[in-house]
Amino acid sequence: MLHKQIESILPLVQKPARYTGGELNSVVKNKENIDIRFAFCFPDTYEIGMSHLGLKILYGLINSRENFWCERVFAPDCDMEEIMRKNNIPLFGLESHDSLKDFDAVGFTLQYELSFSNVLNMLDLAGIPVRSKNRGDSLSENPIIVAGGPCVANPEPLADFIDCFQIGEGEEVMLEFLDLLNEYKKKKATRKEFLIAASHIEGIYVPALYEVTYNEDGTIKEFIANDGAPQVINKRVVSDLDNIYYPENFVVPFVEVVHDRVVHEIFRGCIRGCRFCQAGFWYRPIREKSVETISKQSQKIACETGYDELSLCSLSSSDYTKITELLESLLSWATPQKINVALPSLRIDNFSDELRKKLALVRRSGLTFAAEAGTQRLRNVINKNITEDEILGTCRKAFQGGWTAVKLYFMIGLPTETDEDVVGINELCQKVVEEFYSNPDKPKGKTVSVSAGVSSFVPKPCTPFQWEPQDSREEITRKQQLLKETVTSKKITFRFHTTDQIFLEAIFARGDRKLCDVIELAWKNGCTFDSWDDKFKYDTWIDAFKECGIDTEFYANRRRSYDEILPWDHINSGITKEFLIRENEKAKNAETSMHCREQCNACGSNKLNGGKCDALCKNMVH
Repeated sequence: MLHKQIESILPLVQKPARYTGGELNSVVKNKENIDIRFAFCFPDTYEIGMSHLGLKILYGLINSRENFWCERVFAPDCDMEEIMRKNNIPLFGLESHDSLKDFDAVGFTLQYELSFSNVLNMLDLAGIPVRSKNRGDSLSENPIIVAGGPCVANPEPLADFIDCFQIGEGEEVMLEFLDLLNEYKKKKATRKEFLIAASHIEGIYVPALYEVTYNEDGTIKEFIANDGAPQVINKRVVSDLDNIYYPENFVVPFVEVVHDRVVHEIFRGCIRGCRFCQAGFWYRPIREKSVETISKQSQKIACETGYDELSLCSLSSSDYTKITELLESLLSWATPQKINVALPSLRIDNFSDELRKKLALVRRSGLTFAAEAGTQRLRNVINKNITEDEILGTCRKAFQGGWTAVKLYFMIGLPTETDEDVVGINELCQKVVEEFYSNPDKPKGKTVSVSAGVSSFVPKPCTPFQWEPQDSREEITRKQQLLKETVTSKKITFRFHTTDQIFLEAIFARGDRKLCDVIELAWKNGCTFDSWDDKFKYDTWIDAFKECGIDTEFYANRRRSYDEILPWDHINSGITKEFLIRENEKAKNAETSMHCREQCNACGSNKLNGGKCDALCKNMVH
C-alpha cells in the first residue's frame, strides 16, 4: 500500500528521482532472507548525501553480507515533506520503499552541526520517537538509532536522541555492532540489555548509560558511567587501508549530484597539524593506501559506473608520498578512456614543477589553495607553515602552466587576530594579481581571477584551539566589512560565510546535553535545513535558546580554562590533552611545529593504532 502512495505523490514534487530508488548498482534483496535491515540516513538532500564517500563505503560493506540489507534514506525537501505529512506517508528506504519503522537499526552520519535539526525531523517523519527514552523496552518496537561521522567528536548535543554513537572509523565497528544486534534480536533481549552489551564494543558510546552533573557556574562537574559502561570511549581506527573493505561500484544517481564522479580516498589523516583543523587531528594516525590499490580500485569503479571523472580524496592530496607515481598510474588507463583525474586539496608548499606538468595533462580548471591567513605572524599562530614567497611562487608556477583562475581560502576571527591580519588578506590577494601580470609567460590575451573564500573561525573539539572563544557576531561582521572596504582590484572577489550560521555552529560544536532541549524546541518551531541560507531561521533559534534559559555566549564566545571538564573529555580521540595544551601555548607565541614527516610531535594518536603511523615510517620520510 505504501508503495502505491509514494508513486501517487511523486508527480507532485520537484525532482521526483530523488525518491524513486532503482538506480544503477543499487541493491535490492529478498526480505525473507534478511536478518538485519539497516537504514543509512543522510540528514540533507539526495544531491548532498549521494556525494558522500562514507555512504558509498558503508552501503557496500553492509550489503556484502548476505543476511544484512542496507538501504539509503535522505531528508526529503520541503515540498516532499509537506505532501508526506499531509498523506500520512512515513519516511522510507529508497530500495524497498518500506517505512523506517520496519528496520532494525537506523544510522545517521553527522558531517556538520547544522544538520542536527534534520535528524529529529527525519525520526519524526518515520514515526520514531525523537527521544531515546520513549522508544520502549523491546528491540522490535522501534529501531536502534545510531550515529557516526566527524561531529561525534562531541556527541553531547544529540545525546538524548541517539541510542548509540559510533566513535571513529566505521568499516570494522559497523559489522561488529550489527552482528551483536542480530544476536540480541534472536534471543528477544530488551533494548537496555542490547545497549549495555553494545557499550562494550570499542568505539560504541551509549549516552543513556552516562550521568552528567554540573557546577554552579554551568560547567561540567563529572561524567559518571553506569551499568558497567567504560569511563572513556576510544575512537575506532582502521590500521590497514589496503586491506579494508572498499566498494567495487557506486550507486549511479538519476539526477546530478554535487560530486557526480568517482571519488577515491588515497590516505587518512594529515601530517600538517594546523591548529584550527578538527579533521586533521580527528582522522589521525596518518595512513596511506598503496598506488597499486588506488589505481586498481579506481579503474574498477570507473568501469562499473561509467563516470568520466575521478577525484582523489584526502585532506591534502599533494602530501601523498608517491603522488607523481600515483598520477602516472592513473593517467595510464584514464587518459585512453578519456577520464579526467582531479586532484583537490593541494598544498601551496609542495606544488612542484613535476606535479604541475602532470596536472597539465588533465582537464584544465581553476586551482584551489588554502592560505588561511593574510600575514606570516598569523599563519605561524595557526601552524600553517607556509610563507608568502611560497604562496606567490606556487601561483607563479600555476600561471606559467596556463592557469588563469586561482581560489584562495582564508579565515577571519582566528585567535590573536588583529585588523592588520585582516587587511593582510586583501594585500596578499593583490600580490597574487600582480604576480600574474608580471609573469612574462602568462597566457596571452587572458586576465586573472582571484577568488577569496573567507570563512569565520569556529573552535572545534580535539584541536589545540578547542579552548578559544569565537569572535562575537558583531566583530565578525565588522571584519568582513573591513575586508570589503580595502579591496582595490576588480580581479579579486570575496565570498563570505553567513555569520549567524557560523555562530550556531560554534554553539553546537562545543555544547553539552543542555542543548538537546533547545534543538528539539527549535525543530518543533520549524527549524530544518539550517545549513541552507534560504531555510535558516536564526530568530527562531535564538527564541529557543531564550525559552530554554541557555546563554549562547557561554558556549560560543567564552574562553575555557585547561582544567575545565569539556563535554567531550570522555571521548578519546587519540590526541592527548598534553599535546593540545602544548600546541595552544606555542600558538600564543606564534611558534610553529614541524610536520609529522619531519618530526614526531608526540600527539598520542599511535596508541590507537598499535603504534603504527605511516608518517613515521622511514621509507615515507622525505
